[in-house]
Amino acid sequence: MSHKNNSLTILALQKFKKNFWGVFSFVIIVCIGLISVFAYVFAPDASKNANQMHLSIHSKSPGFEVRMLTIPSDIESEEGLFSTLFFGETNTNTEVPIQSYTVNDNTLTYVEYASDGLKGQEKQIELSRFPNSNYEAYIDNRSFVFGTDKYGRDYLSRILIGSRISFFIGFVAVFISLIVGLLMGSIAGYYGGKIDAFIMWVINVTWSIPTLLLVIAITLALGKGFWQVFIAVGLTMWVEVARVVRGQIISAKEMQYVTAARALGYNDYRIITKHILPNIFGPLIVISAANFAAAILIESGLSFLGIGAQPPMASWGAMIKDHYNYIILGKPYLALIPGLCIMLLVMAFMLVGNALRDALDVKA
Repeated sequence: MSHKNNSLTILALQKFKKNFWGVFSFVIIVCIGLISVFAYVFAPDASKNANQMHLSIHSKSPGFEVRMLTIPSDIESEEGLFSTLFFGETNTNTEVPIQSYTVNDNTLTYVEYASDGLKGQEKQIELSRFPNSNYEAYIDNRSFVFGTDKYGRDYLSRILIGSRISFFIGFVAVFISLIVGLLMGSIAGYYGGKIDAFIMWVINVTWSIPTLLLVIAITLALGKGFWQVFIAVGLTMWVEVARVVRGQIISAKEMQYVTAARALGYNDYRIITKHILPNIFGPLIVISAANFAAAILIESGLSFLGIGAQPPMASWGAMIKDHYNYIILGKPYLALIPGLCIMLLVMAFMLVGNALRDALDVKA
């Protein structure tokens, strides 16, 4: 039996490899996953949530460049390497976009950046503020690949860090939905009778409530926040898993291997977990891939409504909310870039789900 299962797995894997769009989408998902985990390594602005604001250069076009003066602070950050790598660093320095600067004696005179050909305010700072009076090390040309948002933050950094919420909410939501769905579906399908009727009533009631409305209700009950959204989305996606598991178990419990397991005296828990569930795992993989995509869309909708991830945390849905009015103000890319990112990730999961469905179809 083990050799047969391994052979079927190898055959399914070979069929999946032949599906170009499935493999291509899987590579995209892996790349986005790596970017989301190591977002602060790739992000030009490695401060926490890429929240370094420069209001004087807000809403600049992609490829915008400006000279940036960094004024060092006396406050030292005591964060470790792990915290900096995965959660960003606390930037205690002050960054000032400038148009020009001059040095006279021990004073650095600079002109702040101003848009539309205007001249910014002129200010002075003592060279002693810089270590060893080396002011040149604190002036560099800063390039913004995706431009800046309405607060003057680096848009590329916000996009990269915002991928974390959209990517990981799929894992957490699918994990919660699988736990609840497998439990409820297994009990309903295996025992039947009044237990099945009651669980199906709960499933039908939950199914009848609009998903977004149910998520909003759970989010308001748990409170606004990062993990609350993850839990809320997961608690609304278990019904489909439960229905599929119930139907599969109703069919599988009449099979000869289940009858043999009962004759050998195995308890119900072992029969369900060791014999039935491994044989119905194929449909669950396909549903999980589809639920990944659904969770991403739901989270984006919640963030757009303002009850998802809260500022200053970066989220693709929240970025669309902040900049959707720029579509008619001549800078549509501020809303289109995160929208395209959501579309790309959702489409990748859907294509992988379709490829898995074809690969696991024993009739094909």
